[in-house]
Amino acid sequence: MKILRRDLKHGRVTVLPQVLDDLWVLYNVISKGDRVYAKTRREVRLGERYDRPEKGRRISVLLGLRVEKINWDRALNRLRIHGIVFEAPDEIGALGSHHTIRAELNKPLTIVKDRWPRYQIERLEKAEEAGVSPLIILAIDDEGYCVAVMRHFGVEVKAEERTGLPGKRRAEGRAEALRELFNSARQALMEVWTEGRSPIAIVGLGFVKTDFLRYLKEEAPEIARSIIDVKSVNSVGVAGIHEALRSGILKKALRSLRIAEETEAVEEILSRVGRGRGDVAYGLPDVEKAVLIGAVERLLLTDVQLREVPDEERLRMEELMKSVESKGGKVVIISTEHEAGAKLQSLGGVAALLRFPIT
Repeated sequence: MKILRRDLKHGRVTVLPQVLDDLWVLYNVISKGDRVYAKTRREVRLGERYDRPEKGRRISVLLGLRVEKINWDRALNRLRIHGIVFEAPDEIGALGSHHTIRAELNKPLTIVKDRWPRYQIERLEKAEEAGVSPLIILAIDDEGYCVAVMRHFGVEVKAEERTGLPGKRRAEGRAEALRELFNSARQALMEVWTEGRSPIAIVGLGFVKTDFLRYLKEEAPEIARSIIDVKSVNSVGVAGIHEALRSGILKKALRSLRIAEETEAVEEILSRVGRGRGDVAYGLPDVEKAVLIGAVERLLLTDVQLREVPDEERLRMEELMKSVESKGGKVVIISTEHEAGAKLQSLGGVAALLRFPIT
């Protein structure tokens, strides 16, 4: 992400998304009622209303939309911004009509807000600082493997295979089966890695992960050079990846991904709740009470609490965030696209780490 222009006095910020994760950041920054400017394609008819379709043509034009809805299609990695046109060239007759802008990589987008919350500016700044590839994680053991990509917004499973190796007494058969497993895992890893040559972390049970690393160094040295961490976990497959994320053992590898910060914050909430500590609050009534007395150090909200609730409740949440920031606290928006977000949503979608215990 590049921040091309920042004019907070007039509520105007122009950005250039450069990687897929930047579109996810914009999905969490752009809100209903914002004004968005971008170049887009729109059909212009050259004749009268009932002229034949070929009389029209699609042209590239700069439009201003008042946002009504933002749609993130995770399957297609696409961000679409729906709204009403309030600024457009006179000759195309678009004012007051509906239009959809598709946010695209390397295409400038200007966002205008009546007020920019501090947490949203920080989110843009972190995206600008990051400028790194996503992290590929391979979980492998003698029951199979799973290849996933860790992005800022969550875990995307790319390939998974379950198998069973012969027992250790059948050494020859086990070695052959292990070789087949490694070949399959290498091919799956290669397909994902060649998309962007992202860094790789390997997690797994026992010695299988280290044996696979040795195999990669011999059979696919170009992939092996991208491996930045190898760690042990007690679970297999996708569960092993989530365990590595929860436990923090991949903190070094994940330090540039927002998901690491979000998971750490939610795990701290759950830890304090589990120990019955008084320096934690969850559920809107208890959190509002803590905010009122200035006790909130970090306020955690799931993204759906800001996007998929009625306007009245969303405004209530925004007032809560504004109050926390005015008292020196920090706001962290948690994505429900990964495990930590789902856990926070089960607590009501809002929680807070407190500076001191309250009753």
